[in-house]
Amino acid sequence: MLRVRQAIIVEGRYDKAKLHSLVDATIVTTDGFGVFRNREKLAYIRRLAAQTGIIILTDSDAAGFRIRGFLAGAVDPSQVTHVYIPDLFGKERRKTQPSAEGKLGVEGIPAQTRLAALRRAGVAVEETSAPAGAGKASSADASARRLTKADFVAWGLSGGADSAARRRALLSRLGLPERMSANAMLAAVNALYTPEEFERLLAGMPEEKGTHRDFPDHPGQP
Repeated sequence: MLRVRQAIIVEGRYDKAKLHSLVDATIVTTDGFGVFRNREKLAYIRRLAAQTGIIILTDSDAAGFRIRGFLAGAVDPSQVTHVYIPDLFGKERRKTQPSAEGKLGVEGIPAQTRLAALRRAGVAVEETSAPAGAGKASSADASARRLTKADFVAWGLSGGADSAARRRALLSRLGLPERMSANAMLAAVNALYTPEEFERLLAGMPEEKGTHRDFPDHPGQP
């Protein structure tokens, strides 16, 4: 498994799933052209760009280049690494028909071609034996602990009757999209904060409807 510090921006959930099998990184989808009108998601991408830098990895068709251009124009150019996949023609297995241009997207190209595209663009990667998961705020220590789903369960952010409401309230306070799932929120938090920083944020949250109370002294220790 390869760990990538920068957040990777792709078009759809199938692209994200394929990449997660190859790299340990924060991966965000644009939902196709949906990011054009989703201000919350665009703000999140901008925060990731400022915090870790972003990799734009879209399809090689006209739609992919339009999305790439939109994202590139929304952030500081110095915070962006452009990764391009080659023009390979064919049809993804899940589809009944090829795309309008007949090209394979990020999800359809071979795994080694995706990795080669990342390396060709100069993306810095770290070898790790850990399974793919959420990104983290610092790459200085690959062994540094990151927040896990168990931490979220301990804090009432996952697995509880009111966990969704708690997440929405906390996401709103953090300036992140409120529709994020628990897994997406975990990836975002690990990309934007260290565990210690996030713990301090939680400790400073007022006790009100939708927020968690009685947080453990240390993340991961319920």
